[in-house]
Amino acid sequence: MSLKTFKSYTKSTRGTVLVDRKHLWKGKPLKSLTLGKNSTGGRNNLGRITSRSKGSGHKQKFRVIDFYRKKDDQKARIERIEYDPNRSAHVALIKYEDGVMNYIIAPNKLKVGDEVVSGRNKEIKVGNCMPLADIPAGTDIHNIELQPNGGAKLVRSAGSTAQISGMDDNYCIVKLNSGEIRKIINTSRATIGSVSNSDHQNIKIGKAGRNRWKGIRPSVRGVAMNPVDHPHGGGEGKTSGGRSPVSPWGQSAKGLKTRNNKRTNKFIISRRKKRK
Repeated sequence: MSLKTFKSYTKSTRGTVLVDRKHLWKGKPLKSLTLGKNSTGGRNNLGRITSRSKGSGHKQKFRVIDFYRKKDDQKARIERIEYDPNRSAHVALIKYEDGVMNYIIAPNKLKVGDEVVSGRNKEIKVGNCMPLADIPAGTDIHNIELQPNGGAKLVRSAGSTAQISGMDDNYCIVKLNSGEIRKIINTSRATIGSVSNSDHQNIKIGKAGRNRWKGIRPSVRGVAMNPVDHPHGGGEGKTSGGRSPVSPWGQSAKGLKTRNNKRTNKFIISRRKKRK
């Protein structure tokens, strides 16, 4: 992966840094694996805004990704690596021996022409998918299921990876990118390697218009509003709100724990690292 900069013809190009996509597929996605995607503009079925600062943006087609990898013992060839506007990672189009084609999250260092396979007791090789019980400790993994046959839920964004720390009875101990260490049942599947497009974190959009292309509308600061519109609003002259930072509905914006799932607390050995 490499980054692309621009000559400073304008103020925006001076600061723009993007991921170079010259190695990606230049054509359209496979039509049979795409769906239409309606833009909600941040509104629900009643037309009320439920997610602020959303709307506009470029039209996108949704790529149907195979997060299950259930075609066991069938080799699949990487046909091409593609850009996906719906996620930060790149996607790979794979073709199985029986002719079936699927999209998967593209792992790092996977190239066109490589072969991948899923199932029990497979080679520890980038792109191969297998149960956690078959993966040795210290291996980098991504696309991790939380429940067997539940589809990958963890470690799917660009550049992310998790690592197997060891085994505990019927559970595998996995250390996530956030620093959280948790137990996952060892019949759940994961894919070997880290997720592609690790340079995604180094992107600099350069101008406000690029956010508009992504469907992100301008956001107004609470302190610039009136008291009727936001808890930070009002005051004589410029103030910092006069209270601890909160959302427009009064929920604390810093330090409030929002996790409310006691049922799965027993699987978390160590919580994620605190931000400095």
